[in-house]
Amino acid sequence: MSLTNKKHTLVALVEDRPGVLNRVASLFRRRAFNIESIAVGRSEKPGLSRMTVVVDGNSAKIEQVRKQLDKLINVVRVTDITAEDIVTRELALIKVNATTATRSEIMQIVDIFRANIVDVASNSLTVEVTGDEDKVESMLELLRSFGVKEISKTGKIALTRG
Repeated sequence: MSLTNKKHTLVALVEDRPGVLNRVASLFRRRAFNIESIAVGRSEKPGLSRMTVVVDGNSAKIEQVRKQLDKLINVVRVTDITAEDIVTRELALIKVNATTATRSEIMQIVDIFRANIVDVASNSLTVEVTGDEDKVESMLELLRSFGVKEISKTGKIALTRG
């Protein structure tokens, strides 16, 4: 197992009960792992939620944490899908400064990235972008030149292909 740190994507199927997220996050905290992102939502199975956790660490330590997560009550299954062929997505809402002079340029960027304008105000536009991490970050970089007022991003969600 590799001793170099890299981002790992763990997917856990957990019971949809109060406190499960806290127990999972606490396990990472106790082992001094910083959770880069965490996203939880209902799964295709009634009563179960799918939790996607992105954490930085070496393979040996991540495998140890994965095994400990698997032992937690309310955790049905945990898989490290880092090395698998996966589809990932993030969602970001970006509120950007917009004047009458810059609106059309911002709208062109939004179109290029196949994003959407979800709110218009006299001095700003709020943009919704969905895609892989690179797409979201690339769009954010382009919008920074106009002045980003606020940003809210989901964590990464992931499924294996096929």
